[in-house]
Amino acid sequence: MSSALGWLAPFRLVIEGGAVKRIVGAMLFGLGVLLVVAAVGLPLYVAPAVSQLPYDLDRSESVAESANAEFLQIKAGAANVERGGLRSTVEVVPQPKTTDEKMTGDLKGKAVVWDVFQSVRRMDNSEIISEYSTELAIDRVSGAAAKWDPAWLDDGTGQPANYAGQVYKFPFGTEKKDYPVYDREIRKTVPAQFKEVTEVRGVEAYRFEQTVPESQLVLAESNLKVLLARFAPGATTARLMYTNTRSFWVEPVTGSYVDVRDQPRKVLVPDVGPPTVLLNADFRYNEATVIASAERAADNAASIKLVRLWGPITLGLLGLLAIAGGVLLALRGGVKRADAEQVEDERAGSHRADDDGEVAQPDAPTADSTERTVPDQRSAAERPAAL
Repeated sequence: MSSALGWLAPFRLVIEGGAVKRIVGAMLFGLGVLLVVAAVGLPLYVAPAVSQLPYDLDRSESVAESANAEFLQIKAGAANVERGGLRSTVEVVPQPKTTDEKMTGDLKGKAVVWDVFQSVRRMDNSEIISEYSTELAIDRVSGAAAKWDPAWLDDGTGQPANYAGQVYKFPFGTEKKDYPVYDREIRKTVPAQFKEVTEVRGVEAYRFEQTVPESQLVLAESNLKVLLARFAPGATTARLMYTNTRSFWVEPVTGSYVDVRDQPRKVLVPDVGPPTVLLNADFRYNEATVIASAERAADNAASIKLVRLWGPITLGLLGLLAIAGGVLLALRGGVKRADAEQVEDERAGSHRADDDGEVAQPDAPTADSTERTVPDQRSAAERPAAL
């Protein structure tokens, strides 16, 4: 029997090949569906997760320098206006434990706690000219200060922080519009106006400019007496006036600063006598800070773009190709199987084998069948009489 059916082997191979194609086609189709689902899920679920400040953000440090500044220095109770280089260092230290413990209610999962320290030192001898420290809550997406009562700011003035607006960064997905930016000296926000799109170290950046109008600062009574004794001995009181112009170069995907320029000016205006400039500086990120900031912003922006744009596009295209390929393979496998089965049925119907494997021959005609099928050609007289 097996030898007699050997001619069916090619058709069996065709049938088996069609089955394999259908299986592979189904697998490709399933893979394609998964890829399309992933392409849709990346911008909907993964992108929002990476487009926000993490709890465990690494601490960072930025350094800005003013090469030829005028500044007030008080030593041993004596005040003098000096001239020389100043270096401002700002260190941001995220507090994941405090965030976990104190970000409750509406802030839970939406804000992180940062501690920030700034010191301004002389570049020639590293003597401290001014410093401050603060703790505040930052919205994880907008980068703006979150309303959090325990926030504090210690800069020697004793004023409440009143944090609002952008403080140390701009939002993820920064737009070409104005943003309220917090000024620590006046404890208020002042709009930073969008100016242009430019590049910093090969990284696209939006430049914003903030102009703080002339404002009177709080001056502690003890400091006022020292300043009047040195610069306006005939005066009984004085006002400390302040202005500033800032420029921010912001990488728009992450909202991170890649460069900052800060031009503060403070003037003592006594009720008697001429005014005295106590601070006139032009701070700008130094080269090392710009390079590090640009590289960090570029890496983070690339990661966000991958899950927002390039990842979904790539996965979507691969998914559609896999679906199309799977359908095509499945259809071809089904057609070949149907053709093979049709040929097999036709061959089997025309070559029925007997029990011994011999091909059955048509039955030989019998006499009875001949008589039944061949007409009698004799005449009626020649035919025998019927009984």
